[in-house]
Amino acid sequence: MKTNLWLFSVTAACALSVMPAAQAAEWAAPASCGAEPAMPALDVSTVARYNASVDKATEYQKAAKIYHSCVVKAASKEENAISNEARERITHVHEGSQLVQKRIAGHFAQISTVLKAGSKKFSSN
Repeated sequence: MKTNLWLFSVTAACALSVMPAAQAAEWAAPASCGAEPAMPALDVSTVARYNASVDKATEYQKAAKIYHSCVVKAASKEENAISNEARERITHVHEGSQLVQKRIAGHFAQISTVLKAGSKKFSSN
């Protein structure tokens, strides 16, 4: 049974390590998440030490899962704030671009009206 827990712990640790290291270096988890749990020292030299190591690994897994959950929530909150800010900025740029497009379309309409009137004037002569 302890072997199954140990394998589960190793699998969970591998799953958590998928995040790119470069991104982790640029963004730090908030202090409210506490300190990142330290990986325990493991000793598999005897059955008793192996079993104790499995217990340490299980404790680490629980602590790491709680910490990771906090980090994910904090990151998600920050990502949403950034996304909302970007969406507002994009909307501002898009609206400005649409104003330019409408203004130019109005100019083309005026040009067309003037040129049509001139064409009509000169073609009747």
